[in-house]
Amino acid sequence: MAPAQRVYLCRSEQLINGAEAVPFDLMYFGRAARGFAIRFDDVAYAYLNQCTHIPMEMDYQPNQFFDSSGAWLICATHGATYDPQTGACRGGPCRGGLVKIRLTEQHGEVHWHTAPNLQPLKF
Repeated sequence: MAPAQRVYLCRSEQLINGAEAVPFDLMYFGRAARGFAIRFDDVAYAYLNQCTHIPMEMDYQPNQFFDSSGAWLICATHGATYDPQTGACRGGPCRGGLVKIRLTEQHGEVHWHTAPNLQPLKF
């Protein structure tokens, strides 16, 4: 198994608490998929953009994942809500939690980390 790699995602200032997410492309179990990074309570988090209820993208408008309270991530299609810090299901129709993508933030840059099931998109 190859060691995890860091993949550049964005500058730190692009992630604003409770605001628009920064999307990115990746391979999830060998197929093209989207991820998204958000900032919540001053910490950056990233998840696979796929609801656990029905595997479809969650954002109701491009890169919009927070509900109107700013406290939860929400799937626009069926209303499943998820904890922005853990990805755990908090309400509505969901089967488990979101797929978390490891991030690191240093020197004003945010990187996501590969895993056996999460790889950079190959062109």
